[in-house]
Amino acid sequence: MKLVHKVLAPASLLVCVAVAYGAFAQTGTTTGTTGATTAPATCKAQATGKKLAGAALTSFMTKCEKDATAACDKTAADKKLAGAAKTSFTKKCVSDATGS
Repeated sequence: MKLVHKVLAPASLLVCVAVAYGAFAQTGTTTGTTGATTAPATCKAQATGKKLAGAALTSFMTKCEKDATAACDKTAADKKLAGAAKTSFTKKCVSDATGS
């Protein structure tokens, strides 16, 4: 029985860390020692940081907007939004995520 605890304890710790990291990554990042959170970088900011241009920029922005739309649709569904409320929420969410 003790062997099971020795094997499962580290595995469950890894799961907890992975879940916590995923939640942290979705909500933003902390800055400094103040613990203040900042919004995740927008698509435009990421593209600027990567110094993308031309076809690479277009491709990156298209994929980033597609990913943002999927994430915003999921959030709207989680909030049980429908109709105009969902449309408005999704539009603003995607706009905020892409930086447009």
